Amino acid sequence: MTNKPRPGLAIAALSLGTALNPLNSSMIAVALVVLRQDFALDVATVTWVITSFYLASAAGQPLMGRLADRFGPRRLFTFGMAVVAIACALAPFSPNFALVCVARALMAVGTATAYPCAVVMVSTLSRQANISSTRPLGRIQMANTSAAAVGPVVGGLLVSLVGWQALFAINVPISLLALIVVRRVAPPDVGRESGKLSVLLRDSDIPGILAFLASLTLAMMALLNVVPAYRWWFIAVAVVLAGLFAWRELRFSPPFLDLRLLGRNRPLLLLYLGFAVFSAVYYFAFFGLPQLLQQAGKYDAGVVGLLMLPLAAMSVVMTPVTVRFIERFGVRSVMIVGVLLLALASGALGLLTLSFWPPLVLVLTALMGVPYGVVSTASNQGLYVSARPEDRGVAAGIFQTCRYLGAITATVLIGVLYGPGVNQANWGLMVLVMLGLSVVVFGLALAWRKPGVMG
Repeated sequence: MTNKPRPGLAIAALSLGTALNPLNSSMIAVALVVLRQDFALDVATVTWVITSFYLASAAGQPLMGRLADRFGPRRLFTFGMAVVAIACALAPFSPNFALVCVARALMAVGTATAYPCAVVMVSTLSRQANISSTRPLGRIQMANTSAAAVGPVVGGLLVSLVGWQALFAINVPISLLALIVVRRVAPPDVGRESGKLSVLLRDSDIPGILAFLASLTLAMMALLNVVPAYRWWFIAVAVVLAGLFAWRELRFSPPFLDLRLLGRNRPLLLLYLGFAVFSAVYYFAFFGLPQLLQQAGKYDAGVVGLLMLPLAAMSVVMTPVTVRFIERFGVRSVMIVGVLLLALASGALGLLTLSFWPPLVLVLTALMGVPYGVVSTASNQGLYVSARPEDRGVAAGIFQTCRYLGAITATVLIGVLYGPGVNQANWGLMVLVMLGLSVVVFGLALAWRKPGVMG
């Protein structure tokens, strides 16, 4: 017997599911020092616990978006939450760091289903609730923003009180709750394929996915100088694989990463590029700052989580405010203002080269929370208006991939810049990089136009 759809509750459950990916990407920020100590790792090696998550997410999001369009968002969402629950129940028992990274990758694949599925279901849920799609998208974005922002706070408390294992265990009840509620109250998948596993594998562009992952992995290994004697070989092979990947994606149907979609939709391409660079700026602060405060500032992980709390508060506050501003002034205007605030907040973080005075840290993290809430929400709305309805699942997957590519870029460069030491001087170099990237985001925001708007 099919349960009656309840749009409000369904949106809440979808928001809970989509929150798991940013929550887990941010909680780990305050566990890096503990993981280094527990497994005797250096700065560059411990970043793989972040990049394994983002690599799996980057590969998973476009694929999951296409599967949501094809086989149905409710079915795929419940499958993803089940994967999260199983992986996170087993992860605390991992005996070595490699298995921790594997568990993080599996968690990423499961959580990667949530956002594309939510975007695909927004149109149906909006009609059922008789509201504009801006509202449910805003709620989903608020859940993402809030989860990413409170992650260091929650993670700091869990690591201080229990250990890094608790960062996995907390996902089990959350994913099961989201699974059960969506299964019971979300609209059923109507007119979707069921298909055979063999057909699914044939259409999933496995070679394209492998080329994408191999190219990124080799590039990161080269930048982090994992094997110094082979560094330039890694770069050369990464470039060749990237070229082969692009060649295949332009010829395979359906492609893992739809480059043709980007080629025929300039607003979407500009939005993706801007969001990827914005994410790199943000994650420089998000992953670089906690390590600086713990090692150079000598703060406990729990204290660092609390010092990051204003970022959470301001991100949450700015999300509904941004939705109202978008309804009044439009996506582009709000996005441009948000990027200007990003540059201001990035420059202000340079003050930490002079002092770790707690009130100063609190003000600076609050300041960084403002552009995160504004630009993330504006970009999310820009995605919705830039993509055709039939492309929104795939477009949402690629959008999240851009987030992860930005995060991967940031974590790799953090490993490089912090390699000589986690100190205020090297933090100053990061701030200069953040300012340079902010200028790039500003140019892309100026160039973006809503589809159908000329000039």
